[in-house]
Amino acid sequence: MQESIDQNGKTYSRFWFILTLLLGTFTMSISQSSLSTAYPTLMQNFGISADTVQWLTTGFMLVMCVSMPISPWMLNNLSFRQMFIGALAIFDVGSLMIVFTPASWGVNGFWFMMIGRVMEAFAVGVLFPSYQTVLLEITPKDERGTTMGIAGLVMGSALACGPIISGIVLKFFDWKSLFILFMIIITVVIVMAGSGLIRNVMDRHETSLDWLSVFLSIGLIGIMYVVNQIGKHRVNWAFNWGLLIVSLIAVVLFCVRQFKLKTPLLELRVLKTFNYDMAILLTGISYVALIVVTIIFPLYYQGVLHVSPFISGMSLVPGAVFLSILNPFTGKLADMIGFKPTMIIGMLMIVAGWFLTLAMADVQNLLGMILCAMVIEGGNAFVMMPAVTLGANSLPNDLVSHGTAVITTVRQILGSAGVAMATMILTTATANRLSMGANKLAASLHGYHVVFITMIVIEVIGLGLALILRDTKKKTN
Repeated sequence: MQESIDQNGKTYSRFWFILTLLLGTFTMSISQSSLSTAYPTLMQNFGISADTVQWLTTGFMLVMCVSMPISPWMLNNLSFRQMFIGALAIFDVGSLMIVFTPASWGVNGFWFMMIGRVMEAFAVGVLFPSYQTVLLEITPKDERGTTMGIAGLVMGSALACGPIISGIVLKFFDWKSLFILFMIIITVVIVMAGSGLIRNVMDRHETSLDWLSVFLSIGLIGIMYVVNQIGKHRVNWAFNWGLLIVSLIAVVLFCVRQFKLKTPLLELRVLKTFNYDMAILLTGISYVALIVVTIIFPLYYQGVLHVSPFISGMSLVPGAVFLSILNPFTGKLADMIGFKPTMIIGMLMIVAGWFLTLAMADVQNLLGMILCAMVIEGGNAFVMMPAVTLGANSLPNDLVSHGTAVITTVRQILGSAGVAMATMILTTATANRLSMGANKLAASLHGYHVVFITMIVIEVIGLGLALILRDTKKKTN
């Protein structure tokens, strides 16, 4: 990658800029999905229930989701270097709080640890849309597919690598070692950024922060919270329905306010662009396929194939590696043949992968299921980041930061809803078959069949959306 010019007129290496940016973002991102394997240990150490310990992941997603819409304002009002290092520092402080939380504090210690987890989530939520915006800003339009393909290593691989990395670390060390590992890497990235590898590359347009919009955006937390209650036992649905109604009203008011403000917190007028809307739906649908694989497949491995948690975690490695290898290639392919053909290939792979999964479920073969996961995750590489790039290319440059914030927020909501839906379907279908007198294995297989059929339907819809995209190859070359 050639040298570029920053906002101060000085040259910098785009290679080292992107490397530093992706290293920091990748490390922060894997923390989202890396704690599930440590749940049993945390429950024992702090004397808490399974419902309580899940807040380490659920709470993380909620805070991350509500901080994403703030990222465009931060990009406009802070220098990028200041914003990047600040977010890394917040993440480091949050991790430090978790590391120094004594188990002797019991449940109070857990909630103290949650404060650190919230700080981590805020940092990740702010940086996740921002790093994509910055990469799009510093890359010529006809090279964006290639660059964002490389960035897909963060987007897709981080989610899949979280349980893998945590499984390896926890096999040899205690749960705090995970956060120590995060802190070491993030501290190195702070030093790299501070030494001049990260530069100010975004124009600043200072505006006042609309606090009412920030407050109304908290409705997203309410929606995400209720979605995550689906399929759980002993849920107070009177409270949850009330919370959902209030949250939906808040989000509607948030959207209305954004259209009325001269300088909105989040520019929702981006939704008036057809290809951008299609890009939102396609990246969300492909993300649902990816996250359902990383959650449901380990359950199948352990529940049906009776492998150990470590083996089930390691079984995700081939898919994650395949996804990582394909991401840069698919970006180059999008630059060469256009985004529409690239995403059609990806959606065909995802649909084929779920059909193969449905066929392989009864065979009960670990290798076969791993190959199915590889096909689905490989297809994701052809869709997710090309969709983000297509969406950005469909917008004026001054709206790219808002576009990436909207697309990342919607993807997070759809991903969370997808996991909740898959979990609910699996639990309900299995319970119904057990009540009809089926044995445990037959009931479980029925539950997985219903989940896989549902995923086929969702991904076929995604394929239809890819087919009606407007081809932009002539515009982007």
